[in-house]
Amino acid sequence: MPSAPRQPRVRSFDPVRTRAALEGQVRAVRDLVGVVCAEPDAEALLAARTRLGEWTVRELIVHVVGAVEWLPRLLEGPRPAPRAPRVGLLEYVGRMGERAAEVAEKTSANAAAVAAGGPQAVLERFDLAVERLESALRQADPGDVVTTVLGPMTVADVLVTRLVETVVHADDLAEATGTAVRHDRQALAAVTRLLADALAARAPGGAVEVRIPPFAVVQCVAGPRHTRGTPPNVVETDPVTWIRLATGRTTWPAAMADHAVTASGERADLSAQLPLFA
Repeated sequence: MPSAPRQPRVRSFDPVRTRAALEGQVRAVRDLVGVVCAEPDAEALLAARTRLGEWTVRELIVHVVGAVEWLPRLLEGPRPAPRAPRVGLLEYVGRMGERAAEVAEKTSANAAAVAAGGPQAVLERFDLAVERLESALRQADPGDVVTTVLGPMTVADVLVTRLVETVVHADDLAEATGTAVRHDRQALAAVTRLLADALAARAPGGAVEVRIPPFAVVQCVAGPRHTRGTPPNVVETDPVTWIRLATGRTTWPAAMADHAVTASGERADLSAQLPLFA
């Protein structure tokens, strides 16, 4: 008999490790941006289209700048009422697509403002954002609560959301420019785990075991729950492919066709659950 879906597990992320991961991942993105801006054809690379609709590489970099500066801006802003309900990480993931149009419009305007200065202006803008973030990290208390557009969040959770932004968009930049990116390992692990937990929350149950070695294993999808031995329905993939699936950078059929995902069992098809957000 199908078992009742379990309540989604809320994973905790150590703030000290999260901060170190964010610093490492931001450095990885900065290195990538530095390589792009130093190329002889840098202007053409910055004008190239990305897989994010109409966004160019320049617009994507400017968007990442905004993501890096988000925590400093929040710390400078008003604090929420003491008992205001907080937005958790799983809710944040579920609502990430709400402001896509607004974000796209603001990013295009900001990118146009730095275009006149050429590649060097783009790199300088990124470096200023990194300096601002590093200053904020030295002063921030992970337990503080800040006001975001989605609602109150702890600084510790905001740091995790910055990992999502910098890991996902580093992969976008690498794909658009043909420039390799070396993700911070702890950053990649945290994002993999958070998005796996979000899948389990979106499709609660124990019928399918999703394995993303070496970082995460979750059970999801309503149906008969596996208790011992080899699960009848198993999905396995690598962390980068999983992040692309979860965020809509690739599709389930494409990942299967590329043999980037293995799926065994009659229920091991996650095309109805993915992407988690557009």
